[in-house]
Amino acid sequence: MKHLFLKAAAASPDLKVADPAYNAKKIVEIIASQAEKGTELLVFPELSLSGYTCGDLFLQKTLLQGCLDALKVVAESTKGHTMLVFVGLPIAYEDKLYNCAAAVHDGKVRALVAKSYFPNHNEFYELRHFSSGREFLGAGAVRLWEHAWASISPNVLIYDEKHPEVKIGCELCEDLWVPTSPSISHCKHGASVIVNLSASNELVGKRDYRHTLIAAHSGKNLCAYVYCGAGEGESVSDMVFAGNSMIYENGACLAESAPFSGEVCEGEIDVGFLLNERRRKTSYRNCDGPLASAQEEYVQCPANFLSDADLTLRKVDPTPFVPHEEGELFLRAQSILDMQAHALARRIAHTHVRSAVLGISGGLDSTLALLVTCRAFDLLKKQREDILAISMPGFGTSLKTKNNATALMQALGVTSRTIPISQTVTRHFKDIGHDVEDFGGAYENAQARYRTMILMDVANEENGLVVGTGDLSELALGWCTYNGDHMSMYAVNSSVPKTLVRHLVLAEAKRQGGRAEIVLKSVLSTEISPELLPPDEGGNIAQKTEDIIGPYELNDFYLYALLRRGDGPAKTLYLAERAFGEKYPREVLKKWLVAFYRRFFAQQFKRNCVPDGVKVGSVSLSPRSDLRMPSDASPSLWLEEAENL
Repeated sequence: MKHLFLKAAAASPDLKVADPAYNAKKIVEIIASQAEKGTELLVFPELSLSGYTCGDLFLQKTLLQGCLDALKVVAESTKGHTMLVFVGLPIAYEDKLYNCAAAVHDGKVRALVAKSYFPNHNEFYELRHFSSGREFLGAGAVRLWEHAWASISPNVLIYDEKHPEVKIGCELCEDLWVPTSPSISHCKHGASVIVNLSASNELVGKRDYRHTLIAAHSGKNLCAYVYCGAGEGESVSDMVFAGNSMIYENGACLAESAPFSGEVCEGEIDVGFLLNERRRKTSYRNCDGPLASAQEEYVQCPANFLSDADLTLRKVDPTPFVPHEEGELFLRAQSILDMQAHALARRIAHTHVRSAVLGISGGLDSTLALLVTCRAFDLLKKQREDILAISMPGFGTSLKTKNNATALMQALGVTSRTIPISQTVTRHFKDIGHDVEDFGGAYENAQARYRTMILMDVANEENGLVVGTGDLSELALGWCTYNGDHMSMYAVNSSVPKTLVRHLVLAEAKRQGGRAEIVLKSVLSTEISPELLPPDEGGNIAQKTEDIIGPYELNDFYLYALLRRGDGPAKTLYLAERAFGEKYPREVLKKWLVAFYRRFFAQQFKRNCVPDGVKVGSVSLSPRSDLRMPSDASPSLWLEEAENL
């Protein structure tokens, strides 16, 4: 699949115990239907050709041969397909019996993966029949049928010939549940996707535990995990199997087939993201345990299982910084507000200041900063009257934002001041020889810098700390005045993107209710603008930020793709089309993508000298903790790729 996405599926056929021919028929049917869907990786349960609950029938040569015959049928059904298929069966080798997964591709059995660890307690007694694959020092060779041999080992990696960085590792059921899972070693040897052929019976609470186990395993190993559980066709003499399968990616569940549903679990894995995470996280690449020994032998098998098909299943989130479930969004918002408030409270307590000083414009960012400051003062049991909220109307201040600012300060019970700046800035223009009718950069930036000077001087006068209001999105785009609103004494919004700011303000509006909620909703309905240019003839805002730098929802999407997922321009545009295709045409998405890269690279000099600020999410631009980037780095590679799309 394009851009190193991998379409995976886990299927639990309604099999018959000890009837390999029947089971092969069911498996072949699923292979055919999944091939039509463009599936590239298909996983079946543990011992899916024989059934897991065969008991002592595993010792019968008739069953073993029947499974080999069934495997041949399955292998032949994959001819001409790019799909890589894993099926389970018992394999006899050198007077021992092994519980194996067969990796099948394009008519051939590429390798046999022997199970390493066995449960032999309570309802399980696998050691009665099977030997551990850990006995292999290297790899053995098993004759399957005439002219068909396959290597057998617990350590097998299947890689795509066109994209050899994409490697698939395999383990079986109990291998996941032990402290030293084989997949840990598989991942350290390059596997980014792990498949698990399982026969975990259903018990009260076990489904939740599977989720916990797989989420943690895929998260700490920075891999995808395709887990396929045995289904209802197994014997119910003592157990019941529910066919509960799931696909995880770096700790997040992409898909699940509910117990007893008979559904095929399908999902699209972003292998490129996983590989980027491994490059980014030093603790992963520097973690070399005994299972990642260089002496450990691995069977490396080539295959062509990646296609060039488009995404069909994976939903691309247009607002990756924002949770979508209302309850979860409210809880996340309260958590972020708490982090911001506790960080600010700590800084206030450490510096022993009496007051906090903020510039309040009536816009979203300063509103959020004021809400956070009120929380911080409440935590410190300080009077809100010591919060000095200053309105500084200038040339472009509209009546609505001015009224919002005043009403907000009154509703929150803080001390408010109004300091008009137009006359002073006009005198400053005269001092520097600037034409007051010239609405260029000096016209705008002089206002921003004068406002910052006022805040800093008031803070000195009142033993206060200037709380910054700028957000993550503005910092990414450089949409701030250097040494103006770019600067503060502590920046509480510095890692909060614009798309999330709205939801934080809305969540706080719901929490507070009353007069505050009414004012906050008025703020939310106001167009985003720095209000540095005079209003139009009707007194309305003339300067609309998103007309100049692009929609914030696009810029936040591009920022997340660049810094969190490591995506290049082509992949970013590809995903943006799927996220915003009905809202923005491709040429608009491309236009703002090119503009994003230009601004992001050009404005690094501002980010290299930002004030302290609390990190609340996975993306931050602090030069001290997250983004270390030279101010004069060239954007040519990114721009060339983006412009030529």
